[in-house]
Amino acid sequence: MKNRLKVLRAERNYTQAKLAELLDVSRQTINAIEKGKFDPSLPLAFKAARLFNLKIEDIFEDEEY
Repeated sequence: MKNRLKVLRAERNYTQAKLAELLDVSRQTINAIEKGKFDPSLPLAFKAARLFNLKIEDIFEDEEY
């Protein structure tokens, strides 16, 4: 799954560790999501969307479409 997490994080000057803290996950989870190695759970995707004040589909994109 493609995502804009790294770009959104950089725009707010968040480190991976800071974003992980805000989303209550590990830094390794953030790293894996940013690299496309891990797809977030739906609750985590909603949490990220609320944090960035965006819709889920504005952050995460299904690569099949």
